[in-house]
Amino acid sequence: MTKDKTRYTDAELEEFKEIILKKLDSAKTEFNTLQGQLKSQGDGSANNNYLTLDDGADTAEKENLNQLAAHHLKFIKSLEAALVRITNKTYGICKTTGTLIPKERLRLVPHTTQTVEAKTKR
Repeated sequence: MTKDKTRYTDAELEEFKEIILKKLDSAKTEFNTLQGQLKSQGDGSANNNYLTLDDGADTAEKENLNQLAAHHLKFIKSLEAALVRITNKTYGICKTTGTLIPKERLRLVPHTTQTVEAKTKR
């Protein structure tokens, strides 16, 4: 990559698109699994007014599943936004510095919008 390069080529964007689509498929599968686990737990209501230790554990597990599902949903939305940037040919350009994000970083974190340097400056 030369210093003058301002965007990735169509072939490079296609490579990133494939990476993103694989991660997106995996994230959606995991999200659907979490949603199924949440539904199988029911609403958590009981007919009696007394909570047992098991009820507390069930509540903690349900909260954990909700947090995981929310994290996966955020990840899915970030990946989908990255696909839009590929379509717009703005993918891989740091939103802070305007420079190209290194390919190595994009391969590891394909939804990123910043270089490591820009992200750590905060």
